[in-house]
Amino acid sequence: MKVYLVGGAVRDRLLGLSVTDHDYVVVGATPEDMEAQGFKAVGKDFPVFLHPETGEEYALARTERKSGRGYRGFEVNFSKDITLEDDLVRRDLTINALAQAEDGTIVDPYGGQNDIKHKILRHVSPAFAEDPLRVLRVARFAARFHHLEFEVAPETLALMTELVNQGEMQYLTAERVWTETHKALSAQSPQVYFEVLRECGALKELFPELDCLWGIPNPEKWHPEIDTGVHTMMVLEQAAKKTDNTVARFAAVMHDLGKGVTPEEHWPQHRGHEESGVPLIKSLCRRIKAPKDYEYLAIQVSRFHLHSHKMFELRPKTVYKVLKSIGAYRKNNILEPFILACEADFNGRLGLENEPYPQANLLRDCFKISQFIDARPLMERGFEGAELGKAIERERIARIKHSLQKAKNGS
Repeated sequence: MKVYLVGGAVRDRLLGLSVTDHDYVVVGATPEDMEAQGFKAVGKDFPVFLHPETGEEYALARTERKSGRGYRGFEVNFSKDITLEDDLVRRDLTINALAQAEDGTIVDPYGGQNDIKHKILRHVSPAFAEDPLRVLRVARFAARFHHLEFEVAPETLALMTELVNQGEMQYLTAERVWTETHKALSAQSPQVYFEVLRECGALKELFPELDCLWGIPNPEKWHPEIDTGVHTMMVLEQAAKKTDNTVARFAAVMHDLGKGVTPEEHWPQHRGHEESGVPLIKSLCRRIKAPKDYEYLAIQVSRFHLHSHKMFELRPKTVYKVLKSIGAYRKNNILEPFILACEADFNGRLGLENEPYPQANLLRDCFKISQFIDARPLMERGFEGAELGKAIERERIARIKHSLQKAKNGS
């Protein structure tokens, strides 16, 4: 029985990145051998075991043979005579088909180290085309390693396109799509995930509401980059620079979906796109089973991002309406991601990437001054029930008015 460290841990060490998860492959063992040494079986589709002391995962070496459609359509063989090379060849990318022996020796039968050196994301074998999930995984790795200048190999992109053209995307479950998308949103360059999916045709299959934005113009006065799809990717790039919050990053992607349904004769204007994007966001989120907090913030940013941009022009009542509508007074953590997504929208324009966004601090100030209202003096004056609620609203609006006046006077 031989044990090898495999996959991401080996890859990331070679890249000089921190390693948090360790996965191991065991060659020459049976499930009974593992259990006899105290390992706990946890795998459902194939034998995976938890180490009795560290809790790390150890999987028996295995092969997979395509037997149906989608990413579940495989027959798995984990017999004792499966070699390490047999196990590694079924992996998606060469940089993930690396192993390290217990003496530290790197086992690299498929050129992963060379592809790391040349910064290439390349499939291991033609078997790559058997699993549609790999289209999303490659796009995610492209997003994760974009800052290191990794690119998808042309032949791998061709296989991804072939998978899309064969209709394999329809066999991906919503949970799988969301899991990969969420991981991509956590990457340093999340916009690359969507760009790669678009390049191979998968974006149109999985996110048609987003894919259709390319080619739709915006007014050049406000959007020097003009194209709505390009703008959306610039906004996501800006969001990733401003925050690690994936809820805010997701909202940045969704904020202009309404422009995708603007009648062509109205281009490049998009009046009402803020509200027309809401049903599209709901449909997309429910199709991929995005969590409710992601859907909620995306809707609020779609509805009110233009209000945020116009903070210095808004009436106190309108500012209060925005804060109340997005749930700032009810949800402790909603305002900051809302502001960050709006700020990313402002900066996600050609030539305006580094422009200051004073609207952010003004909105924060208006919220801070109006958040806590002591109801006791109002109750002592006889206000109760609905009338008390209205009195609190009036006090909040008055305080917001004071903040807006201070901002306009430059004090």
